[in-house]
Amino acid sequence: MVGQLRQVQPWRGVARALACACVGTLLIAWSNSAAAQDGSPEPREHSELDATVVAPFRAAAAARTTQARTFIVRLSYPDEGRAHAVRWTLTLSGPGPQGAVLRRWSGTQQVAAGGRSVTVSWDGRADADARERRMLAPDGLYQLRLLAVADASTPQEAQVEQQWQIQVRRGASTALRVPAFQAGLRHLSSLSDQVDYRIVYANLHSQTRHSDGGAALDACHGAQEPQTAPFGPIDAYKYAQDHGLDALLTSEHNHMYDGSDGTNAAAVPAEAKALYQTGLAEAAAYTAAHPGFLALYGMEWGVINKGGHLNIFNSEQLLGWERNASGELLADMETPKSDYAALYALMRERGWLGQFNHPAYAGQFLVNGQPLGYTQDGDTAMVLCEVMNTSAFSTNDEETETRRSNYEAACNRALAAGYHVAFSSNQDNHCANWGASYGNRTAVLVANPAAGMPVSRDSVLDALRARRVFATMDKHAQLLFTANDRLMGERFDNHGPLHLATHFSNSAGRQAAAIAILHGVPGGNGSVTQVSDQAELTLTPAPGPHFYYARLTQDDGNIVWSAPVWVNQLP
Repeated sequence: MVGQLRQVQPWRGVARALACACVGTLLIAWSNSAAAQDGSPEPREHSELDATVVAPFRAAAAARTTQARTFIVRLSYPDEGRAHAVRWTLTLSGPGPQGAVLRRWSGTQQVAAGGRSVTVSWDGRADADARERRMLAPDGLYQLRLLAVADASTPQEAQVEQQWQIQVRRGASTALRVPAFQAGLRHLSSLSDQVDYRIVYANLHSQTRHSDGGAALDACHGAQEPQTAPFGPIDAYKYAQDHGLDALLTSEHNHMYDGSDGTNAAAVPAEAKALYQTGLAEAAAYTAAHPGFLALYGMEWGVINKGGHLNIFNSEQLLGWERNASGELLADMETPKSDYAALYALMRERGWLGQFNHPAYAGQFLVNGQPLGYTQDGDTAMVLCEVMNTSAFSTNDEETETRRSNYEAACNRALAAGYHVAFSSNQDNHCANWGASYGNRTAVLVANPAAGMPVSRDSVLDALRARRVFATMDKHAQLLFTANDRLMGERFDNHGPLHLATHFSNSAGRQAAAIAILHGVPGGNGSVTQVSDQAELTLTPAPGPHFYYARLTQDDGNIVWSAPVWVNQLP
C-alpha cells in the first residue's frame, strides 16, 4: 500500500458471521403528551404498529431448482391491550428495479400486543395462474414490498411500508466485480495531501434508564417506564465496548427527564437538568478512562405523532417543552413541540448536529405542511438519516435479530428535498443489548489522530459534519464511493465527464452480489433512480445539481450504503 490513505482500516477487530435473512421493520408511534387536543388520552410513545417481513435473500440449497422460499409477515400493535384489524399486502416484482408486479399476497389479521405471524409460501414461479405454473421466475434480483395498514379505530391511521431485495439464481453463483476498498485507495490522487482516515464502527441511537431503556434482557418486553430500569449510560458503554463496538451514543428521549411518558406535574426542573448533565459527564469520564472507545451522550428530540424523532449529538443543554404544575420549564431551553423549523434554526445557531431517526416517508418532520420539509437551517444541522434499524425492543444478544427496518425511501425523500444527509444504520436499543442485536453499524471515517492517540469526540463530530459515513448491515464491511476521486460526502463543481467508482471489501469474506448507483436532483423533490448496476460509471450529467450514492448488496443479503456525493455540473 502507498499514499496517505493506506491506513484506512477498522479501528478494532471484531469477528462474527452474520445471519443471511433479509428483513424489515418500521415503527409508527404516537405522541407522549398527557392528552390529545380533544381531551382524550393519547397513546404512549411506543404504542405503535410494528410490521416485519422476514425474507431470505437466497433460497435454501434444497430448493435450488425452483428457488422457492417462505416469507414471514409479523405484526404487533401494543396499544394498551386493544386489538386492531391490520390489513397487509405483500407484493413481489422484478426482475430488476423497474420490473412488473408478479405475485401478490394479502390478508387481514386482528393484532394486539402479543402479535400475529403469517407464513407466505412462494413456489419460485412468476405467475400464480394455473396456466403458467410451468413458468419459473428467471434469475435476477426481485423487490419484495410489504404494506400494512391499521383500521380506522386507531388514533391516526397507522401504516407501514418497506421494501427489500431477494435473489433468484439457479445456476452457479459468481461474485460481482467490485474493486477492493483498500486497493482502490491507491487511485485517489486528489486525496494524497489529506490525512489518513480510520473507520469507527458506531451505534448512534440507543436508550438507557435515563429515559425508557436499560432493562435486563430477561425482563425487557418493550419500552420501560422512564427512569425505572436498572442500567444506565455507564453500563451501556461497557457493554458496547465488550461487544466490539468502537463508539456508542446513548440518546435519551428529551421529554422523559421528568420521569414520565406524559407530563409529570410534580417534576423538579433542577433534577431533570441535572440528570442530563450527569449523562454528559459520565460519557466524558468513560471515554477518558477507556482509550480506544468513544462514549457519546445526547438526546432524542420530539414525538412521533405529527412529529418525528431526531437525535442531537452535541448539545450541552437539555431541550424541551413540558412544564410542571407551577409552570416551570422542565429543561434548560424551551423548544416548541413539533416545530422543526424553529429547532433547526436553533441547532444551526449553536452548531448542533442531528440525525433523522427511523423516518417515515409521510407525516413526519413537517415544515410548512411538507413531510421532511426543507429549510437551509435544517440542511446545515441535519447530517445523517437512518436508512436501517434493528427492532428497538430486541432482546437478541447474538447479532441474529430478524426484525429489521428499511427507511431508504424516506431518506431519499429528504435528499430530493435538498438535505445533505449521509446514511446511518443503528439499533435504537431499549433493552440491555447495546449494539448486539445485529451486526449493523454506522461507519464513520475519522481523521486518523497522531500515533497512539485515541479518536476524539471532536474528530467524530467533524467527520459527521463532513458526511464521511457509510451505513452497513455488516460490521465487517468497508465501502468507499467517489466521484472524480472526490470522497463520498463532498460537494463540488464539475466540468465535463464524471467518473463514479465504488470500492468494497469485507474482512469476513463476504462478496458483492449486486450493486446499484443511484441518482437524484437535490431540491427537485423528484424520484431517486438507479443509473447503473456496475461498480463504476462514467457519464456527463446535465447542467445543474445532482447527487449520487452506491448501494451494495452482499451475497448474504446484507446491504451497505455509501454517503452521497453532491455535484453541481457546470455547462
